[in-house]
Amino acid sequence: MLWIGLLLSMRLASLRGMRKLPANAKTPLLVLGLETSCDDTAAAVVRRSPDGDCAILSNEVWTEHEDHAAYGGIVPEIAARSHVERIDATVIKAVTKAGVKFADLDAVAATAGPGLVGGVMVGLTTAKALCLAHRLQLLPVNHLEGHALSAGMTEDAAFPYLLLLISGGHTQLLWVRDVGEYQRLGTTIDDAVGESFDKTAKLLGLGQPGGPRVQVAALSGHSDRFNFPKPLAKRAGCDFSFSGLKTAVREAAEDLTGPTGQDIADLAASFQYAAARHLVQRTGNAIDMTGPREKSPRLVVAGGVAANTVIRSMLQDLCDEKSWRLIVPPPQYCTDNGAMIAWAGAQRLAMGLAPTPDEALAIAPRARWPLAPPPDGGQIGGGRKGPKA
Repeated sequence: MLWIGLLLSMRLASLRGMRKLPANAKTPLLVLGLETSCDDTAAAVVRRSPDGDCAILSNEVWTEHEDHAAYGGIVPEIAARSHVERIDATVIKAVTKAGVKFADLDAVAATAGPGLVGGVMVGLTTAKALCLAHRLQLLPVNHLEGHALSAGMTEDAAFPYLLLLISGGHTQLLWVRDVGEYQRLGTTIDDAVGESFDKTAKLLGLGQPGGPRVQVAALSGHSDRFNFPKPLAKRAGCDFSFSGLKTAVREAAEDLTGPTGQDIADLAASFQYAAARHLVQRTGNAIDMTGPREKSPRLVVAGGVAANTVIRSMLQDLCDEKSWRLIVPPPQYCTDNGAMIAWAGAQRLAMGLAPTPDEALAIAPRARWPLAPPPDGGQIGGGRKGPKA
């Protein structure tokens, strides 16, 4: 395999030979990004111009849904093995499609966490090997920061802005002041919204990936048939909760004897509406908290669940009501992808936030890596292993 072969070249490489670019680079930056935090193997090449514009030269994603289909969800060991088998071809395809060579690159950015640690290890190790072999700057990237900055690849998403980060493993509201400057306003106290979509899809026999399957099933359903609860309706603030909603869907499904296709569609539609309503209500609280800060306030929605059209539509209604601008990246940049990791790395490199070669090579894969601490300094959703991301 390419990355194992390149590891052998570490003995021939010198840390002093790795390029460390200056802060606020005045020349275009060409960065390869690797994303392997979950079940998709992704690589992309982006170019950041001196004025901060982004050009996505390639964006390759190798999905692994069929590998996990028989298990009704993602199996970490299978995901890690798939990354090992596919990372070489994905990287080569991304570089080839971009029309560049490894020698043309300025840096390699890779997700260093949070995520399934086996997959993160594959991507980060590959990036380290590439950087040592080709004497490039290594940029370990927080997966959540990739999502947080993804809107800037295709939209005029000037700082600061309110971010709703919704994905399979994360549900957070953050105030984004600048690259590397994040204030957490709220997070889920139990399950992430994407996880609740996946579990609902499994319960209803819709298959995976859960989010898209629930959305398709809901198209022919009636969202008002099942009156699911409103989580945290009487609690102020911006935190989320989805465990009770999942339980309500399960109990409603169990009450049906021999559910028909229409029953399944109605359950999917009712759940989707309830989840979207909860996201909108808590985001509305955050807007009320942060609205006075800016004259032209913006809400950025990122993460895989941001591709859901019902959620986007209801958030658009909220922004229209509050006189805010809604910014959502194109669907291919909402789900996990290498371009957002390359872009986050390029932004950090341009601002002089990149680690030294010694620091970068010493960074280990992290299963948990919060982008910003809870507002009260606590560990919301923490558990024995520390705060969730």
